[in-house]
Amino acid sequence: MTSITKRPSFWLTAALLVSFVPAGCLFSGHKKTVAKAQSNSAEPDKILYDRALNDYKHGRYTESRLSLQTLINSYPDSEYLAKAKLAVADSYYKQGGTEGLTQAVAEYKDFITFFPFLDEAAYAQMQVAMAHYRMMEKPDRDPTEARLAEQEFQTFLLKYPKSPLVPQADQRLRDVQEVLAGGDFDVAHFYYVKGDYRAAAARLIEVANRYPLFSQADRAHWMLGDIFRRAASGSKNEQQHALWRTRSDVEYAQIVREYPLSPFAAEAKRRLEEDSAKIPPPDPAALARARYEQKFADEHPGLVHRAMGMVKTGPDVSMAAHTGAPDLNPPGEMESPQDVLRPTSASNIGSASGAAPTGQMSIQAVSPESATPPPASAATTDPATASPANSSTPSNAAPVPTSAVTPTETDVEAARVSAAASANGKQAAAKLAKRASTKRTKVPKSKVNKRTESTSKRKRGLKKFIPW
Repeated sequence: MTSITKRPSFWLTAALLVSFVPAGCLFSGHKKTVAKAQSNSAEPDKILYDRALNDYKHGRYTESRLSLQTLINSYPDSEYLAKAKLAVADSYYKQGGTEGLTQAVAEYKDFITFFPFLDEAAYAQMQVAMAHYRMMEKPDRDPTEARLAEQEFQTFLLKYPKSPLVPQADQRLRDVQEVLAGGDFDVAHFYYVKGDYRAAAARLIEVANRYPLFSQADRAHWMLGDIFRRAASGSKNEQQHALWRTRSDVEYAQIVREYPLSPFAAEAKRRLEEDSAKIPPPDPAALARARYEQKFADEHPGLVHRAMGMVKTGPDVSMAAHTGAPDLNPPGEMESPQDVLRPTSASNIGSASGAAPTGQMSIQAVSPESATPPPASAATTDPATASPANSSTPSNAAPVPTSAVTPTETDVEAARVSAAASANGKQAAAKLAKRASTKRTKVPKSKVNKRTESTSKRKRGLKKFIPW
């Protein structure tokens, strides 16, 4: 061996071999050994988490959740526990569909329950609202998901006001409230055109008060003003007439003040001048908001969104506001039509076209805050017992309208019985009571004309004797 190494040809051959073999090949075996040692020394929870992230990035959501669930169940004290829990919810959200989004909502809420003080809790709350936002239907369909999205966005804005996701949540909430207000407005407009002003007013009040950023809010105020003005024209009571006229002017003033660039603003001013009402100046913030929305609409026509709205299943939110604070108050109970307007038989109100439909009832106020209580002299009295001799009502008292009290025949007979008992004694009262009871229970016999009786009835009678 010593003699071989001393030869110059040996070292020359070795130098040539080293020059042609890559240096990396000499240490490749060593590198593989080090990587294998590091993988064996790594924590198993980290291995599962890295494998799950790799599957998630490549769209293998089921395999990713399997690794994450194994990590959660096997290593409850792992530092990757919160990340794994959030990654499971993200995989369902990324998967999409009604089933996936519903499961994502449940997983995000579980994360908020177990880790409420982590910074990722705000993100989880935002994702809950976005899941409902993605499942939201069009305005003319089921509003359940839209209402849930509104609640979750409101919860996020109230609970995490300093989160960097607040601007995005504000805009999404404006979109949701545009959809909700659009559904109620469409129903109100249907009743308005039909002539059912009580049902229309109840929904218009909800839209105008809760959703001031709604794209059709000025029109809702205009329709309310028109309904109240029709109510005033159909009321014979001076107090009720003045009340409805005042409420109508309030709606017109709201248009002038809050929606100065509305196409209804000029006509609203004219109607306020007719009633000699004060015309309020435009609100500076509302004017700036209206100008911003007009400029945004000019820069973003939204023709593509409206055209695609006929094809896609989701709602079109291109008309939603892009500035202004959305309503963060929870929705209250919609005011019942009976609480807004009450039908009476006093007079008629014209339909939307201006004509008075047959059988259309007038409307009067019943609001306890705005209605003026009637004077004591106008109290309702029983027409059977009241007489000019013993009545305590002064002669100059306002007469009681006949439509307010409609006594039945039974009530009149009962009044006669009480009067007879005081005047003629028990014997006369007993006779009148007997007469009243017989009159109530007596049922006239129906006279059937055999000529006009239907042949089917006569055939059923004949079958008792002739079965065929």
